[in-house]
Amino acid sequence: MTGMNQLESRNRLVSLDILRGMVIVLMAIDHVRDFWSLEAFAPEDLSQTSPEYFFTRWITHFCAPVFVFLAGTSSFLYGQKINDIKALSQFLLVRGLWLIFIEIMLINFSFSFGFIWNEWGFFLQVIWAIGVSMVALSALVWLSDKWLLTVALLLIFGHNLLNAIVPVDLGSLAWLWKMLHEGGYQALNSSGTYGVYFAYPVLPWIGVMGAGYVFGRVMLFDQAKRFKWLWRLGLGVIALFVILRFSNLYGDTAVWSTQKDALFTLMSFLNTQKYPPSLLFLLMTLGPAFLLLIWFEKRTNRVFEWLKVFGRVPFFFYVLHFFVIHLTSLMYFRMVHGEWFDLINNQNSRNWPDFYQPSLVRLYLVWAGTILTFYFLCRWFDRYKSSHKQWWLKFL
Repeated sequence: MTGMNQLESRNRLVSLDILRGMVIVLMAIDHVRDFWSLEAFAPEDLSQTSPEYFFTRWITHFCAPVFVFLAGTSSFLYGQKINDIKALSQFLLVRGLWLIFIEIMLINFSFSFGFIWNEWGFFLQVIWAIGVSMVALSALVWLSDKWLLTVALLLIFGHNLLNAIVPVDLGSLAWLWKMLHEGGYQALNSSGTYGVYFAYPVLPWIGVMGAGYVFGRVMLFDQAKRFKWLWRLGLGVIALFVILRFSNLYGDTAVWSTQKDALFTLMSFLNTQKYPPSLLFLLMTLGPAFLLLIWFEKRTNRVFEWLKVFGRVPFFFYVLHFFVIHLTSLMYFRMVHGEWFDLINNQNSRNWPDFYQPSLVRLYLVWAGTILTFYFLCRWFDRYKSSHKQWWLKFL
């Protein structure tokens, strides 16, 4: 491999780390908001929100789709490295089950400071969705790229056709439909007081990860061909989003409409459904990601170097950051207001103490402090992981 080809190969892989790091940093905005500055209204509710609150929430929509997509791409590149489809399938199966375990036993605790024996139950979020998608991918990797992509696109483009089916239609299998497509709370006892909340129905996410896996093939092209594909994918996906969204015919449960001014009309246009992710939500978020990969590969600066650090150890960041922002929020309210106030476990605004007021200034200050702290933690862990070969490190 020539020196130029080696440089291109390195920049290609670094661009994935930078993009992954970017979505991790954006993700932290939403999670800091949950623990430090939750509003009494949904930021997407155009009847109550402001542009500041709307776009604070909207910018984080890019995180889950891009992260799940890149998990598929990383799986493909890992398969190319080991060149053993059976070993890859086994790895994805074990890692997927491991992520599901971590979601249930660790993420739940760090998020609510309560285990699955909480009074009301437990929840399953993005790590769960990634875990289930990896388990599914462990079977799908045995297919040819053509058939795997066909399955993935059917799930991405077709799952909105299933919206007419509601869990009650399936009787005793209602729980399965909530897990796959609908989401929501499923009671696990006869009284309905204990159960599981499916925050991330897995069917569309399996499609996103499968598409990301096949996309890994694009990342093996030489730079000129790769950039051509990225331009076409990025602009094509964005154009398809605009056309379908403008038509209001298919792809999302909430139509857009003209609002009181141009900015709010734009907000209505961008206000697509995340739970479960609609086709338009996925097009809106994945299209720009393809174009960002070109930018990240062609340019280098200090900000990109920072983002790369987070992108190299994203799971480490994800697991640990809930503990940090949850614990520090409790300490803040105790020290400043003399009262232990757990916002994440008290989301009913009628129960909020008089001293609590949401603040975007507080949110962004805490977010900046969190990112700065985790930059040094992630840099340390990346160096540790690179210099140690324990088997468990490959699962972090």
